[in-house]
Amino acid sequence: MENQKLINFLNQLLSNQFVMYVKLHRYHWFVQGKHFFNLHALFEEMYNKFAEDLDAVAERILMIDGKPLATMSKYLKETTLVEASADDEEDEIIDQLHADFKQLIEELRDVGFKLADERNDEPTKDLLISLLGSYEKYVWMLSAYRAYK
Repeated sequence: MENQKLINFLNQLLSNQFVMYVKLHRYHWFVQGKHFFNLHALFEEMYNKFAEDLDAVAERILMIDGKPLATMSKYLKETTLVEASADDEEDEIIDQLHADFKQLIEELRDVGFKLADERNDEPTKDLLISLLGSYEKYVWMLSAYRAYK
């Protein structure tokens, strides 16, 4: 299939989104510290955004004649992120999420855009650009949080 490399990338992205979705729930539930209320709300906003985004990616895979992954075992096999490993400490959680978002950004720029360009797939590229903007916003927010401490 001529779209297979792009489909594979999108399934990897979908896997990363599911890992982040679960990770953000964990951090939403277990965060502790003086910024609990703000971080608790932020993590909920983030996981709700990921729920929307992963649906958009899965539907895009279907639109380009692919089949989105749909089991946790496949997500864990295909993800480039690691599952949540931070304990309940704010700084550790923020550092891990900051690194995750930066990795997602790098993969979108270095791989996703190129594959969409090769296929002249503007709708997929538009989706990836939208995701990039969201992830960059979260990097900015997490960086601002880290600077405040």
